[in-house]
Amino acid sequence: MVVDMNIRKSFFVMVATATLSLSSPARAETLADALTLAYNNSGLLDQNRALLRAADEDVAQAVAATLPVIRWAAAASISAPRAAGADLIAATARITANLTIYDSGSKRMAIEAQKELVLGTRESLRDVEQTVLLNAVSAYMQVRAEAEFVSLRQSNVRVISQELNAAKERFDVGEITRTDVALAEARLASARSLLAAAEGSYARAAESYTAAVGRKPGTLQAASPAPVSQSISEAKAFAVQNHPSLKEAQHSVSAAELSIRIGEAAMNPTVSLTGQMGVDQDGIIGRQVGVEVGGPIYAGGSLSSNVRQLMARRDAARAGLHVASIAIEQQVGNAFSFLEAAKASRGASAQQIDASRVAFQGVREEATLGARTTIDVLNAEQELLTAQANLIAAQADEVVASYQVLSTMGLLTATHLKLPVQQYDPSAYYNLVKDSPTITSDQGQALDRVLKAIGQ
Repeated sequence: MVVDMNIRKSFFVMVATATLSLSSPARAETLADALTLAYNNSGLLDQNRALLRAADEDVAQAVAATLPVIRWAAAASISAPRAAGADLIAATARITANLTIYDSGSKRMAIEAQKELVLGTRESLRDVEQTVLLNAVSAYMQVRAEAEFVSLRQSNVRVISQELNAAKERFDVGEITRTDVALAEARLASARSLLAAAEGSYARAAESYTAAVGRKPGTLQAASPAPVSQSISEAKAFAVQNHPSLKEAQHSVSAAELSIRIGEAAMNPTVSLTGQMGVDQDGIIGRQVGVEVGGPIYAGGSLSSNVRQLMARRDAARAGLHVASIAIEQQVGNAFSFLEAAKASRGASAQQIDASRVAFQGVREEATLGARTTIDVLNAEQELLTAQANLIAAQADEVVASYQVLSTMGLLTATHLKLPVQQYDPSAYYNLVKDSPTITSDQGQALDRVLKAIGQ
């Protein structure tokens, strides 16, 4: 059927994509590949999608509360001793129905409140998506940086080994002392130790990458910073209108305000329509229809207390919205400052590398002429190494900071990044359950099949 096929498409093409990506022997080589895998393989996203479906069901249950409630019951009894003319076994069967026809709008407002909570949960899911993708960016750049650090340390070991051999040759001809050789040997031992530490850091980064992306890293290509065209003031203005955490807080305020109205409505009378039909063992059918009106007279102040409590929660939600707005603006400012600092560090490190390389080559040439000592050469090489490490770190920081800016603006999503994924449709499940379908209806049977497939 059409409904069943639509929901299956919405929920499971993405699952099939994830399954294929896990079984494929190819390894992610670009940042886009890593982000795609992170989106498809994230257990955190799956968890929050399930929580969203649970919130959708709250709407269905609120809708169900406005519909008739129909129940059946059957009873049988044996009388002993049996009275004259009475049946030994008395049996009855009945069907009862109840429908609230007036409750000051309480149940309708409950539906609207649950809808606000669903919208808030959708925003929470979008925020989780940003977290998953930002973690993937950080893990990707960390692996890239640690791999370059390992390569740099390996190069350092080779260079110092060459310097040690040169120092030994110069010692053999009497140009330097044993102290110079010992200094080179000590520096080589330190370089090997730092290489082992770098390899350990790479192994830990690879584990973080596996956790964030869903598989071990291959050879990762260089990544460019995300394009950020807005100024800091423009980014802040955009963020306070679009960031999912703020939208979630706004929906929480709306739900809290509706809850107050529901609490106030509970003090008013309700009107219900009731009906009953029964049959006994003699086939005699009885029917009854009635209207029931009722409401609270005295509840010990609990209803008033409940309204005051709901008002306090509403005030807390409003304050939470204000706090979230300030926090988002601060996060945008921090992200921009990190981005600008990383850009400046990258430029300065590139200049430092050029100068340090010239200095190292010059010192090494002077050392061959006896104008410089071995320690001078080793110190110059260390300066160059430090500059190269700073550049690697700055490049990684710049990429992460650029994506952090997008995250603080609410733009670090699969949609905005145009990732090649089957995106999760948060409204697909809601559209099937919002009218509270029964298990015997077409929609109910479609949902049953979908949920069974999700649980496999």
